Amino acid sequence: MRYALIGCGRIAANHIKAVVNNHLEFAAVCDADSAHMENLLTKHGLEKEPAIARYTDYKKMIEEVHPTLVGIATESGIHAEIALFCIKHGVNCIIEKPMAMSIQDADEIIRRAREKGVKVSACHQNRFNLAVQETRKALQEGRFGTLSHGSVHVRWNRNEGYYEQADWRGKWASDGGALMNQCIHGIDLLRWMFGDEIEEVYGVTRQQFHHYLEAEDLGMAIVKFKNGAIATIEGTTNVYPQNLEETLYMFGEKGTVKLGGKSTNNIDVWEFADSRDSDSENQHLQEATSNVYGNGHTSLYADVIEAIEQDREPYVDAVAGRNALELVLAIYKSQKEGVPVKLPLTDFRSTDMTGEFDV
Repeated sequence: MRYALIGCGRIAANHIKAVVNNHLEFAAVCDADSAHMENLLTKHGLEKEPAIARYTDYKKMIEEVHPTLVGIATESGIHAEIALFCIKHGVNCIIEKPMAMSIQDADEIIRRAREKGVKVSACHQNRFNLAVQETRKALQEGRFGTLSHGSVHVRWNRNEGYYEQADWRGKWASDGGALMNQCIHGIDLLRWMFGDEIEEVYGVTRQQFHHYLEAEDLGMAIVKFKNGAIATIEGTTNVYPQNLEETLYMFGEKGTVKLGGKSTNNIDVWEFADSRDSDSENQHLQEATSNVYGNGHTSLYADVIEAIEQDREPYVDAVAGRNALELVLAIYKSQKEGVPVKLPLTDFRSTDMTGEFDV
């Protein structure tokens, strides 16, 4: 299966590992900066591969290479534009989070992909974490009973040096803030685990320390789900001096789970009324990861490849990407308007927050 990568920044290394691990035909790579391409390929020992074509124009690459699958790992603000071009040309896509910066663009990606019969996956790779998969299995088997409440905490650090690495970071048009960039994986897991259907969101965001950015470095919210469960969200890049944790708590009538680690890769608490032999293993489950992005890219790629071959929807589809985006945008809208926001959203974009933290 012919594959091409668009964007050679910080997250691109995980995509290349997934490409190699899944034995895809790596046909082309694209970045506006040629040095980024060469550095990335050299890092993975691929700099002398003559079969990998280099492009600085993704449209030309798509039209000349005709890949079956493309990974989109550019700055967030142009994810939707690139995805829509790929879909128009019948190319299947894996889109890094967030899949778009507006609910309108996310809806358009879903609509056009269905029209063209193209597979689109939002890259929420943490759904493939072993700890997450075990929790999902317990949920689907009814081990929690009725869900009461839950929470997600993304307590990370991003200093000025991080933002200086790329000038698009922290801007409303190209990135958003802590919730949209760093915390959206945890937000995705929370919404997915609690049934997806949300009634209302009340959110507050602040720019506490990162005054050189446009967007927030702290966001907190209360989420009311249609099934009666309530959840809280805490997401920040203000934790001193380094990343502390990404945790997901789930409290049910008959079960309690806490997923922890740097990226929900460990099980810290695993208690259920219907005790099983396998529970002792899960109570100590820890998945080693080399960075906060975890190991899920390889599994996500494998699933998308199979989805293309079997003509089914990916495990993490475009609707999943829209749902995570919608919850972040709902928190933004609630901050902007100062009131709770009803879902679904039909018309909101990150740039509607422009000037929110201007003094």
